[in-house]
Amino acid sequence: MNFEFHAIYWREMVKFFRFKSVLLTSLIQPVMWLAFFGLAMSDSFDQLTSLIPNLPDAPVVNYLSYMGAGIIAMDVLFSGLFGGTTLMFDKKFSLLRETLASPVPRFHIILGIGLSAVTKAFIQTFIIIGVGRYLGMDFFKGYTLAETFTAVVGIMLLVAAFTLGFLFLSGSIAITIENPEGMQSILTLLSMPLFFVSNALYPIDSFPPVLKFLSMFNPLTLLADGIRYFALGTNFSVMGNHYIYTTADIAVSFLGLISFALVMLSVAMWRFNKVDI
Repeated sequence: MNFEFHAIYWREMVKFFRFKSVLLTSLIQPVMWLAFFGLAMSDSFDQLTSLIPNLPDAPVVNYLSYMGAGIIAMDVLFSGLFGGTTLMFDKKFSLLRETLASPVPRFHIILGIGLSAVTKAFIQTFIIIGVGRYLGMDFFKGYTLAETFTAVVGIMLLVAAFTLGFLFLSGSIAITIENPEGMQSILTLLSMPLFFVSNALYPIDSFPPVLKFLSMFNPLTLLADGIRYFALGTNFSVMGNHYIYTTADIAVSFLGLISFALVMLSVAMWRFNKVDI
């Protein structure tokens, strides 16, 4: 069995580590979100909710821990969405024409780029978890070594499915749009509702019914819920809200993200097969 996608994957990773500005930005951005936005918001929310009585039999989690899952989700959202821009520049400089004319199957091209985006998302996720724990996030609090390992694997599987879905989406857009400015506008337009109509940074209990319904099908909400299930446990309270996650909840998150990734893969392959070289 041939694995031509590894050449595409390796090229993308070499580009990632060779261009120091891109590398440093990707590594520093998650830290900046946690250090500035995270700490400022967590202190404000913790003070506002300090007078709310704690719920019985529900461990209290600080807002930084709650938001940490959302920051991971937000970071890998942008990593996946903008990961497809590499195809846009390859097309602009005629590199994509040469790649498509090669014997490499078109599925392997999009798969190689997708796996490189997943690797970058893993690196960013580990940075957020490591720095977040140093800053006071309660991820894996009270977990044994085996439980921590299982939780990390679960988070990475969710991150992988989520990243692939949005990479395939951005790849299909990149192969369709003719100019980088147009793609930038579309990705910005997509990212804003995805981010704000989710529970990444705040609970959705007080959302209007329509937004609450939409947030239930938002991949960002599914990812944030899954991360909190693995990192914070199945029963906790934050800002006066009580969260109980079950096996069925995490199964919904996994199935939803995998279904989203498969649908986006189908769209991406349809667009790739329509490309003329």
